[in-house]
Amino acid sequence: MDYHRHDPRTPAHDDHPVKVALSASLDYVLRTGLASAVGTAMLPHFGPRGIAREKSLMPFYQALADRGEREAVFIEPPRQFSYSRERLRDDGLAALGGCADQLCFDSTFEALNPAVRAAYARHTRNRRVPVRHWTHGDRPRRTLIFVHGYSLDAYWVNRAMFSLRWFFRQGWDIALFTLPFHGARRGRFDPFSGFGYFSHGIAQTSEAMLQSIHELRMLMHYLERRGVPGMGISGLSLGGYLSALLAAVDDRLAFAIPNAAVVSPADMLMEWPPLSTLISPALPLVGLDLPTLRHAMAVHSPLTWRPLLDPDRLLIIAGAGDRFTGPRYQHLLHRHWAGSQLHWFPGNHVLHLHQRDYLRLMRDFMARCLPA
Repeated sequence: MDYHRHDPRTPAHDDHPVKVALSASLDYVLRTGLASAVGTAMLPHFGPRGIAREKSLMPFYQALADRGEREAVFIEPPRQFSYSRERLRDDGLAALGGCADQLCFDSTFEALNPAVRAAYARHTRNRRVPVRHWTHGDRPRRTLIFVHGYSLDAYWVNRAMFSLRWFFRQGWDIALFTLPFHGARRGRFDPFSGFGYFSHGIAQTSEAMLQSIHELRMLMHYLERRGVPGMGISGLSLGGYLSALLAAVDDRLAFAIPNAAVVSPADMLMEWPPLSTLISPALPLVGLDLPTLRHAMAVHSPLTWRPLLDPDRLLIIAGAGDRFTGPRYQHLLHRHWAGSQLHWFPGNHVLHLHQRDYLRLMRDFMARCLPA
């Protein structure tokens, strides 16, 4: 089934047709830029030797997805590990009576596939995990874990874009997680943040997805040891994908709120020019097709795994004009999460029109799932 050909219409198309159309037009332009960046990262693996190696690695991940053994894929990290905390100056947060710390710990993740384990371990800068942690300073409180989008790791961007200080004023502590190969974790010579997530081949991209989940669970262990009364997760785009995946891995979450989530990466690549122009004609020439590519990435897809949270604890936020992670994919996740809540806003992937509506929805949803 070609998900990328599904009808993208939503209720917001009827309520706000002009806003949806204009925001979608802007997304086409922005998407081309991101596709070019991702294509640049992936290009070295489109040679004959690179493709042959990736094909040889695919059966390992396909078999893992077919077996459906959750514990064998998402190996639980140790509950005890060392970490450091450094107090940061944040006048805006201090004015709200809070404080900001830089939490850091060493990842205990090892690549699942023995064939790439040594190569993956050589990314030494990627092993140190930074988390910006906002606390009220009086006692451990309910905590919102937030996961940024691809190449969008700047704390100030996420703070402003998702009104995180507003949630802080509602009484929530906030933990802003930094994804592998982003920020201080990027390779020394990477041209941009996030480059390494896709520049080492499909197999290592799968390992990066699994590493992200492993480290988010380490963060949950830390918060649990700290004595927080509960925690939930939200994230944008790639962060939304991982938020949705974590809901199928760790039942300690009180809620999961993926926002403009990536849902089926293989399918999305087929509608992102110029990346699609490169991939689509190349696949049959090297003996691959879309179902095979989808199968190779299924091990880390939230569509592969049944969520561990009840449907009333799952909320999907989606843009009707989004052409990065289009409406068809949000419908797909909503169907997989039968009984979950789906909210449409009339903007695109980065321009979230009527955002106040979904922020208030999130506030009430979070408070219901995890009362003060």
